[in-house]
Amino acid sequence: MITFILGGNKSGKSDYALEVFAKYPGTKCFIATGKARDMAFRRQIMDHRKERDPSIPVLEAGEDLHGVLIRAEKDYDHILVDSLDFWLFSCSQHADGEQIIGEVVRLLSEWKGPDVVLVSCEVGLGPLAMSREVRGFVRSLGSLNRSIAAIADEAYLVAAGLPLTLKK
Repeated sequence: MITFILGGNKSGKSDYALEVFAKYPGTKCFIATGKARDMAFRRQIMDHRKERDPSIPVLEAGEDLHGVLIRAEKDYDHILVDSLDFWLFSCSQHADGEQIIGEVVRLLSEWKGPDVVLVSCEVGLGPLAMSREVRGFVRSLGSLNRSIAAIADEAYLVAAGLPLTLKK
């Protein structure tokens, strides 16, 4: 089963994902995709670590989410990936980023492995970005989110800490 959780920045999407994830029995792992590039983001990552169960192993994906999912599939009953927007940003730094993204979407569309909770930012609700780079990222993330929502068994949008069911 694939559960997809969307929300804006600081909307509570990660907290809700952890709530959903905590209900699963069996072995679990957390796949982190964000890399701290400044002190503010480093603090945010540290805050997230404090909120997670310390007994759940954390795997870092960088742009190799495909490989990390394949390895985790063999060892765990449940996987939480937080978050696809940071992963997409990592992929966008590589010449073959589109290919990397396509491989993960294909893997998830054929997923027969353990339950997966995927978290992503919904950034398309705000005003049109001024820069070409930001507009391109917003469009890419919107496309990725639509692809994942289409293959997910369940999808939720978290706004102001409240989960709204999109697909069940």
